[in-house]
Amino acid sequence: MFRPKALGGALTALATVAAGVFIAAAVSTTPASAAGTGTGYLHTNGSQIVDSTGATVRLTGINWFGMETDNKTFHGLWSSNPWRGQLDTMARLGYNTLRVPYSNDALKPGATATGINDFVNPDLVGLSPLQILDKVIDYAGSKGMRIILDRHRPTSAGQSPLWYTSTVSEATWINDWKMLAQRYAGNPTVIGADLHNEPHAEGTNPAATGACWGCGDTARDWRLAAERAGNAILGVQPNWLIFVEGVSCPSGGLSNVWDNDPSNDEDCGWWGGNLSKAGQFPVRLNVANRLVYSPHEYATSVYRQTWFDAPDYPANLPAIWDKYWGYLYKQNIAPIMMGEFGSTLADPKDKVWLEKLMAYTGTGVTGMSFTYWSWNPNSGDTGGIALDDWTNINTTKQAILQPYLIAPSGGGPTGGPTGGPTGGPTGGPTSAPPGTCTATYRQVNAWQGGFQGELTVKNTGTAAVNPWTVTWSWPSGVTLGSGWNATVTQSGTTVTAAAPSHAPSLAAGASVTVGFTANGTASAPATVKLNSASC
Repeated sequence: MFRPKALGGALTALATVAAGVFIAAAVSTTPASAAGTGTGYLHTNGSQIVDSTGATVRLTGINWFGMETDNKTFHGLWSSNPWRGQLDTMARLGYNTLRVPYSNDALKPGATATGINDFVNPDLVGLSPLQILDKVIDYAGSKGMRIILDRHRPTSAGQSPLWYTSTVSEATWINDWKMLAQRYAGNPTVIGADLHNEPHAEGTNPAATGACWGCGDTARDWRLAAERAGNAILGVQPNWLIFVEGVSCPSGGLSNVWDNDPSNDEDCGWWGGNLSKAGQFPVRLNVANRLVYSPHEYATSVYRQTWFDAPDYPANLPAIWDKYWGYLYKQNIAPIMMGEFGSTLADPKDKVWLEKLMAYTGTGVTGMSFTYWSWNPNSGDTGGIALDDWTNINTTKQAILQPYLIAPSGGGPTGGPTGGPTGGPTGGPTSAPPGTCTATYRQVNAWQGGFQGELTVKNTGTAAVNPWTVTWSWPSGVTLGSGWNATVTQSGTTVTAAAPSHAPSLAAGASVTVGFTANGTASAPATVKLNSASC
């Protein structure tokens, strides 16, 4: 694959993939926690990620890479498992977010996606990389997943220590991010930007040429570059989260252990994994509550760090994680979303490492967020959750991760608290008598060829409706893109929003807001019904 090289004890990490996640459901009151990944756009509150209602959510996702390679689209589309089937499995296993790595090459006009089995995936034939990404985002959103876009490489040729190269300028990097922010504006399936994958050291100190943190050199200071890009993105899409990785060595250079100069020797970590200076030199964004720090963490199958062979291993691990990035979460400075971590588990030490790391992130909805590396079995030094057929699963890895996964709405079993009302009797559907509901529609956004809306339905009756279903009609030619806070489907001109399994009951006096994106001329829902009652 496209991997790290470890230099001078300061190492490297892996190529990455992206994750996308989505939506659980809110009914009448603001819950203390949200199933899946919450309602609407996300923002931060101290060390937590919260949804538009203030409910705490936890992103428990996975990377699906390929768009950053020469194929310019997701790997595994060559397999016998259709692309939707692979997303179905991810959601069923409990991955509520998809981190999607890309290179700027894949965004160029005329870019061509390759490595697609057109018999299995005929709907992808002739589509550009961005058009395939659109389809993945729409389908992931329909399953309640969220998406994080990851600028993994400037070109498909490989990773870079800095966010720019001689052929891909900082302006190109930022302008491509602004394009993506505009393309997915109004679609809360896409929640944010992982600005640049694995900034790292290059050159030997004191002649450092790689990414530093807090050094003040605008050509190399990753913290300052992250501010420039993050603020440019927020100027286009203020609702996005900005995910900022660390560096490897804060100086931006590799230690020279032979020069007998201790000032040139520093403590380095994984590529993208060293946020030890972020407390002293925080990333400053123009929109409050949008910053998430996103370290990478790996095991011996990637590189054998000195701490893996320390006499107190694995008891030494929490202090190492505290130092590099965990303190940001523990001191309530910012949320952590561990963007990459993984191993083949070939070495017994790695299984212990993964178990300890997951325990360190915490259980339940208030734990640290993460996207595992990776779904892909063809990740050279980690392997994947999927096996080589892209269908069956590595059950050993999955068993370690499973207790920490919080499935998307409609996905699969959940490992953490789900929150939200559980509703009333379960003996069978409760009908709403006529005249016992009201409906309010709000158009949130519109663009050429599509729009986003929110339909709020209130149960004005005296009894709970369990399970609830909302239906409405659209004019011919208007088609559903994605939906949230319910399982939203369309048949002909009729759209059906069925209650999610974790919140089947709509109490008397309670409201539910069903969000959606649609293709076609912006149109308000007509003939809205709550079960059989007209609103």
